[in-house]
Amino acid sequence: MAFKMKGFKAHDMFNPKTGKKFRAKKISDHNRMEKMGYTHDSPKKRKLTSSCKAAARRKFDVYPSAYANMWASKQQGKGKC
Repeated sequence: MAFKMKGFKAHDMFNPKTGKKFRAKKISDHNRMEKMGYTHDSPKKRKLTSSCKAAARRKFDVYPSAYANMWASKQQGKGKC
């Protein structure tokens, strides 16, 4: 989606597969990274999947809790649920 935009601001773009971050400083950087599949969504800000929540409910007596959510997010990051 090549486009021109007034007032372009530098921003981060992320590779959805690896989570690698790239700073798009110019519109040409943005367009190049978009063609490569980079998006604006940070992989660290993803919501927990229902399967990870279910696994945390089975593992911990109390859910939701900080420990259960931390475990579930780590498992999701590893791709285990």
